[in-house]
Amino acid sequence: MTDQQENSTKPTLSQQVLGLLQPSPFEVKAEQIREAIDAAILANHEQKPRRAYIGASSLGDECSRKIQYRYMNIPIDEGKEFPARTLRIFALGHILEDEIAAMIKNAGFDLRTSKKDGSQFGFSVADDQIKGHIDGVICGGPDVLSYPCLWECKTANDKKFNEFVRKGVAAANPVYAAQIALYQAYMDLSDNPALFTVYNKNTSELYFEIVPFNAELAQRTSDKGVNILTATKANDILPRIAQSQDFFACKMCEFQQTCWSE
Repeated sequence: MTDQQENSTKPTLSQQVLGLLQPSPFEVKAEQIREAIDAAILANHEQKPRRAYIGASSLGDECSRKIQYRYMNIPIDEGKEFPARTLRIFALGHILEDEIAAMIKNAGFDLRTSKKDGSQFGFSVADDQIKGHIDGVICGGPDVLSYPCLWECKTANDKKFNEFVRKGVAAANPVYAAQIALYQAYMDLSDNPALFTVYNKNTSELYFEIVPFNAELAQRTSDKGVNILTATKANDILPRIAQSQDFFACKMCEFQQTCWSE
């Protein structure tokens, strides 16, 4: 390409200032491909049935009303739906979980992530209204753990990963800590500490934490679930978590407008 040909493809200063530069046909097609993929991701997500039960993974949330809205299948606020990018992040987490499980197995641990029929290990209580599915059970391996024990795996960005390293799961993410305690209790894995694993999606670092069973946390979390079920059956909406919708947790909630318009 000559200097004259190369310069002819570059936007002039006037074009840059006035915003007159148009995307090339190839750029338009590339964007159309991305839009088609995102649309398919969103359509597939919309077709998935919403849970008709309270998931153990959500019971650690500090706001019981939020959990209750989810259990009641209240529509989330307009504009609070997950974008396709977030759904891709969730999908990547599942892929990485399989890779991490393979690493642990290759290290000599007898990690079991599914039953013989391919389904997940899990529990169901309160007439199937509270359920949970665990990432796995470690049944044996090197003499560094007591077996059998719960295995729980998460992925995180660099900032959150380092928070786990500094603070531990109980302080860095109380929702995860409550989830682990519930799983240990209902899966009869409370005798031995759980192995909590976090994968850093930015650096591929791994964090491991040995988590002893917290009976008080498990009981408190279980009681919360029963309270939500009881209130819902009585047609009672549980109290808000804050006095103002400007509270941080409220601003991030998918039911902010619904909740504060009650």
